[in-house]
Amino acid sequence: QVQLVESGGGSVQAGESLRLSCAVSGDSYCMAWFRQTPTKEREGVAAMCIGGSTAYADSVKGRFTISRDNVKKILYLQMNSLKSEDTAMYYCAGDSAVVAVGRPALIPVYNYWGQGTQVIVSS
Repeated sequence: QVQLVESGGGSVQAGESLRLSCAVSGDSYCMAWFRQTPTKEREGVAAMCIGGSTAYADSVKGRFTISRDNVKKILYLQMNSLKSEDTAMYYCAGDSAVVAVGRPALIPVYNYWGQGTQVIVSS
């Protein structure tokens, strides 16, 4: 069983930065950040597997960085140069040893999800 708890969301101005954190209990090998707004489907933002392979949505490449601290069991999303279109609820997702994704997927194939943390970017 994997449990995920996000934190770090908030309200910022365009151009500023935020770092999201996802505390992981249990073992998750591939993990990802997704985001969703009331008018858009859930979108994969960044993904990372324990071996270090990563994937990013084109809309965030060069601005967002996913990383993980395997000792503290925390997944991070560093978000720089934020834009108003980055406003969304951000969710952490992860797989498990039983149901392994096997790659840094940006589609919602993960079994475990956090409750989300809200990011609001004002222009």
